[in-house]
Amino acid sequence: MIAALGSLWSACQPKRTQPANLFSATADSLMATFPDFSGVVLLAKGGRPIYNRAFGYKNFETKKKADTASVFELASVSKQFTAMIIMQLKDEGKLNFDDGIEKYFRQLPYGNITIRNLLNHTSGLPDYQAIMDEHWDKSKIAGNEDIIEYLNKYHPPKLFDPGTKYEYSNTGYVLLASIAERVSGEDFIERSRNRIFRSLEMNTTDIRTLSEKSAMENFAWGHIYVDEKARYVRADSFPSSNYTIWLGNRKGPGRISSTSLDLLKWDQALYSEAIIKQQTLAEAFMPARLKNNSLSYSGFGWDIQISPNGKRIVRHNGDNPGYKTQIIRHIDENKTLIVLCNNAHRGFEKIVEQLDWLLQDE
Repeated sequence: MIAALGSLWSACQPKRTQPANLFSATADSLMATFPDFSGVVLLAKGGRPIYNRAFGYKNFETKKKADTASVFELASVSKQFTAMIIMQLKDEGKLNFDDGIEKYFRQLPYGNITIRNLLNHTSGLPDYQAIMDEHWDKSKIAGNEDIIEYLNKYHPPKLFDPGTKYEYSNTGYVLLASIAERVSGEDFIERSRNRIFRSLEMNTTDIRTLSEKSAMENFAWGHIYVDEKARYVRADSFPSSNYTIWLGNRKGPGRISSTSLDLLKWDQALYSEAIIKQQTLAEAFMPARLKNNSLSYSGFGWDIQISPNGKRIVRHNGDNPGYKTQIIRHIDENKTLIVLCNNAHRGFEKIVEQLDWLLQDE
């Protein structure tokens, strides 16, 4: 566990609070050891940014430099927002975490799966992308109802009995977004805008189509380095990556794009009851108990860790073609690390690890 290792390292060091300029200089020196990193790094303490820097380009073809207002795909970091929509509906009395999904999808051939299983990746549902890749007409753009139709039509088998294991599931989060629509009567995107993004004044955060992103001046496009061309190329230009286009209308597992400062607003809202009751939110940060009574350290859109000194850490990463993202919240200390990368940097995990060590020692 990277963050846990970082906490162990930190626990062995004398605690100190660095002057702001010294902390920034230290972070700058750290990032200078990764000169080809492209993206934005934010570290915050007590809700205040103590470091927020941009590196590289938002568009490698035009050489337009990234800045701290650049908008990045969050990839699977989006899942925590989907989980929030479900938790809000629970607070409104419109669903329960232990509802069976057959209540919402009578046509799906998967029984004994609950909303809770979907939230904490213990459903055993198969991955929808393999079925869609094999059977979908890629000249069309698929959405949730298409995915649900194909799961019903081709009926790929469950991977295991629900609640017996952990297996990361994008399919589960597609179903969660569709449950939210069925229960609320609202489009998932509009509800996300109204109940989260606008409520928290996350003014540059949205669930965008390809054409909407293309119209933005400050969108940071994902790129991949191609050795044969000795340059970075738009990730969605590769056939192996173009699923982001033909699955471009799916909702729930990804597709949110945002900035570092908007994500800090989100982070800080989770310390209040601005959009959710704290009693309900607490369930998001609880490990899942499996049927054999063991624990799976996956919450509702968050991975859960306990540091060696007993402090709670919740985190999630994202990985889309050309993008790598990470948010780490030290929730007992109100410290936050946000890293958004648009060149799929090979040292991304090391960057996150070292920045987290630095933050913990602050």
